[in-house]
Amino acid sequence: MQDYYDVFVRNWWRSNPGWPNGLEPWPGRKTYLRKHVTHEDALEICEKYNATHTPGRLSRKAEFEDA
Repeated sequence: MQDYYDVFVRNWWRSNPGWPNGLEPWPGRKTYLRKHVTHEDALEICEKYNATHTPGRLSRKAEFEDA
């Protein structure tokens, strides 16, 4: 039986002037790119997204989780 995964992007920080460097750790809302894909496809989607999108100040990156 094969496992499936959901691929998403989210920010890892939020702006907050009360924190050092103005950034507070804050895993943001997930925005799904693809759902119910194989492990290999999830890795490929994340690698392509992260290679073509700058994470920026809030460290927005693609990840995946069990479906």
